Parts: sequence; C-alpha cells; structure tokens
Amino acid sequence: MPHTDPKEACSLVARFLPEIPAWPQLPKRSFLENMYAQFSDGFPGVVIEGDRIYVDRAKDLEKPLEQLYAYYLENKVEKYAISPDHAAGLHEFLKMELGAPFATKGQVTGPVTWGLTVTDENRRPVLYDDTLADALAKHLHLKAAWQERELKAISPNTIIFVDEPYMASIGSAFVSLAREQVTSLLEEVFSGISGLKGIHCCGNTDWSILLSTPLDILSFDAYNYSYTIVLYPEEVKAFLERGGVIAWGIVPHDEQDLKGEIVKSLIDRLEEAIGALNRKGVSFRLLTEQCLVTPSCGLGSLSEEAAAWALELLAGVSKEFRKRHV
Repeated sequence: MPHTDPKEACSLVARFLPEIPAWPQLPKRSFLENMYAQFSDGFPGVVIEGDRIYVDRAKDLEKPLEQLYAYYLENKVEKYAISPDHAAGLHEFLKMELGAPFATKGQVTGPVTWGLTVTDENRRPVLYDDTLADALAKHLHLKAAWQERELKAISPNTIIFVDEPYMASIGSAFVSLAREQVTSLLEEVFSGISGLKGIHCCGNTDWSILLSTPLDILSFDAYNYSYTIVLYPEEVKAFLERGGVIAWGIVPHDEQDLKGEIVKSLIDRLEEAIGALNRKGVSFRLLTEQCLVTPSCGLGSLSEEAAAWALELLAGVSKEFRKRHV
C-alpha cells in the first residue's frame, strides 16, 4: 500500500476486504518496510545502510548461523518476530477489531527473490552461496511461522503468501538456478506454515515449477499475463483437482490502467481468461469455485486515491462474479 499511516492503510483493508483481510506493507513509510529489508532482521551478517541491504560475509558468521539452526531445530519462532519498525501495518492490523473474518492473510518475501536481490559485500547474490541459501530458507520459514501464529489471534484460518516476483527470471540467461533448488527452497519455507500456503508471482514464469510444490493458492497477474497460465492446462487441472485455488490478479496495479477500468470490464477480462483454460480441458466448475480475485500486484506504487479505487474495484468484481457464478 502507498500509505505512510498504518491506521489509514488498515482501515481501507478492513473496509473493502472484510472476509479475508491482509496486513498492508508500507514501503513508502521506511526502507525497513521494503520487501527485502522487512524480513531481514536476525539474518546472519545482514547490514542495512541507508537504502542498501546486504550480507557482510567478512564478518564471522559461524556463531550466528549456529544460532539460527538451533532456533530452527527448537522451533523458537518468537526469536524471529517482525518488529513494528519493519512492519507497522502488521502491528496495527493485529490491534484492530476486525470482527470474525473467514481468514487472515500475511506474506513473506520468497527465498528466490530475496536471495537473488540481496547480495554479499561483493554484490554477489546470496542465493549462489549454498550455506547462505539454506540458512535463508530456514530464516524465512521461522518468519512465516511467527507471523502465522500472530494472525491466528484474529482468525483460526490463515493464509501466508510467499512473494516471488523473481520467479519471472527463472530460465533466463541472467539467472542460473536448477528447478530442484527452487522447489527445495520454497518447500522449506512452506514447511513453516501450518495453514494455507500461497505463492505470488507478478510476471511470466514456468508455472509448472510452482504448481509442483505443495502450495494451496497460486496468485498471478491475470490482468497482464493470463495467457501464460493457459500453456499449462494439465498442471492447472491437477492442481485444482487436489483442491488448489487460483487467485486471479485481475485488478491492475498501474494507475493509467486503473483509470480505464470498471467492474464490468474486469469481469469480462476475468471470464475470458477462465474461458481460455476451460477450452483447454480444465473444469469450468473448478475454475470458478476454487477462485479468488486480487490486485495484479502490490499497490505501493500508486497514489493513495488510486489504491482505494483498486480495492473498491476488487470488492465490486468479487461481488459481481459471485452473482454470476456461485
């Protein structure tokens, strides 16, 4: 969300998303709420200087790594709490009177995205260091587990998303990662989540990799990339048949695109995307019953007014879609 006041951001969420409210990340409030800095606290050797975050391998990391593994084995999730400085929206959210929502949703930055973006002191991504990559997945496992525990105070049903925008780079000439490494890292983070597990990727990727993991919800930018998932009908069919849910990011997160959309135009776009998969043999009933609607990506780059309009559109799309298909 683009807000700097966590109360304003949380009140918008409560107003428009009462059934599955999500705590808002506020990157304009502080660099500590940047998606890479936000979940970094406690990682061995991590340094934040101004608007830069990196891991200093020149430090002695042996003891911090031993401590991380000890906490992981003992499941001491309280040691990986996310502070108010790093997530003001989360802490405001936890104080709110939200009634009895069906579920609550939180998120962590995924190990692939964090590990490719955060570098060591020599600007080498930490994901290319096997020791740090393994430690990172366990660190995020603990961050997710702590967060889930806190959100259960609002609703016994929780959804924790692993945000992986850098999955769009997998298979490119710029990123050298084996499929097995990607799935292993994601599964390690998932193993810290006892409730529903989701992945969000806001670009094109090899969806078969993500659908092969034990996720419950696949979230993607359906406004811009709905055609990409149509290339994987068998994988989507198997995912839905085992109870998986697709979260269609049908409300754009671009301000210019938002100005040209209304509820009807977005419903038409969503139905067209669902129809394309249905024509490839995926059950229309499963596609519509096991369905969520979301923004296509985070709303942090928008004006506050545009973010509110995006959420209003989202609520309208949900209401109209249910009238037509539920």
